[in-house]
Amino acid sequence: MTTAGAELTLRHPVERFTLDNGLRVVLAPDRSVPVVAVSVFYDVGMRNEPEGRTGFAHLFEHMMFQGSANVPKMEHARLVQAAGGTFNGSTHQDYTNYYEALPAEALERALFLEADRMAAPAITEENLRNQIDVVKEEIRVNVLNRPYGAFPWLQLPQIAFESFANTHDGYGSFVDLESSTVDDATDFFSRYYAPGNAVLCVGGDLDVSETERLIQRWFGPVPARTVPTVPNTGEPRPTTGRSTVVEDPLATAPALALGWRVPDPIADFDSYLGTVLLAELLSEGDASRLERRLVHDDRIAIAQSSYVGLFGDPFDVRDATLLTTQVHHPAGVAPERVLGAVHEEVARVATDGVGVDELRRVQARTEAQLLRQADSVLGRTLGFAAAELIHGRAELAGELAARLAAVTPDQVQTAARSLDPETAAVLELRATGGPR
Repeated sequence: MTTAGAELTLRHPVERFTLDNGLRVVLAPDRSVPVVAVSVFYDVGMRNEPEGRTGFAHLFEHMMFQGSANVPKMEHARLVQAAGGTFNGSTHQDYTNYYEALPAEALERALFLEADRMAAPAITEENLRNQIDVVKEEIRVNVLNRPYGAFPWLQLPQIAFESFANTHDGYGSFVDLESSTVDDATDFFSRYYAPGNAVLCVGGDLDVSETERLIQRWFGPVPARTVPTVPNTGEPRPTTGRSTVVEDPLATAPALALGWRVPDPIADFDSYLGTVLLAELLSEGDASRLERRLVHDDRIAIAQSSYVGLFGDPFDVRDATLLTTQVHHPAGVAPERVLGAVHEEVARVATDGVGVDELRRVQARTEAQLLRQADSVLGRTLGFAAAELIHGRAELAGELAARLAAVTPDQVQTAARSLDPETAAVLELRATGGPR
């Protein structure tokens, strides 16, 4: 398995350097297609938000698209699309990113655009009020007026964790959003959007020396600022279980979510890999343990899934995080029955282990997913950037498939043994809307 795993390592070369202002740069050249991707990852996410400013990381992501010193509002989008490119940004627990994918000849355009908003985004009263309204509407659409909108990603952490960083609503409360000021936004930018708190990753059809020259030209003049300390978001492992019930008048069926604390994704990476594969073994595909047991055999579930990391990507998050199992079940099935069946299937892996053939099927599927994500220039560039920011090694993104292929049945069994029913966080969702 080790030899086979080694063959899965992506051989794309990675070059890195750091500008005088502290900006870390990763270059991943690939001359096979005439496309480039530019991504900037800032080391600030939902877990960095102070009390009273929930939702601010996401709000500021919106602000970064409202123009900058030399780019009027909407011009960023126009310039990227006019070159035949695409762009976007996203807010996560531990970082916020911005990216473009364009034809190779438009590389300098993307670098200029990202450097301009790194230096001076348009933080104005008009832009702030407008984007607060946009974010509030996004919350209405995605959470408040959608069945299961907060389940379980906003609700489960509140019972699984203790600290404000890990328990608060990263989308933000309307009260916190509406009370935000331009001074708050300016302070947030000054504190977290310093060049030294970011990673710039450029991948695709590029010449390394020429790209370095362009990066020095556009990003070099951005003034250096003090870099904040990376917050410690780890927490002691729970010693007791916790549970709560929420009601959803829009939901069509009840649901259950279990959350178990898992090993540190950085400090205990090998153990963490065993947990990632355990989640896949439990829930991915018709042959998975929980799909067979809950949906096909016992017929006590409508749908089920298990995953590590609240945002679905187990490799772009710091400690603390969860393995989550969520199950939607018929109203006539007691949640205790579903809960018992899930614990029984986990205990079966913990007691009996997992066969080599079953594990290999799970590994093959997971490896294929990772390699598929890395197949595009943009996907590969985003993976390198996240690995550099979170793990300090962009190369890890290219090694993940091989590392997963080397995980042993014993590692998966050990992971299952750590999922103690007595320390799980349990969230029960009751569908209270009645028939419609």
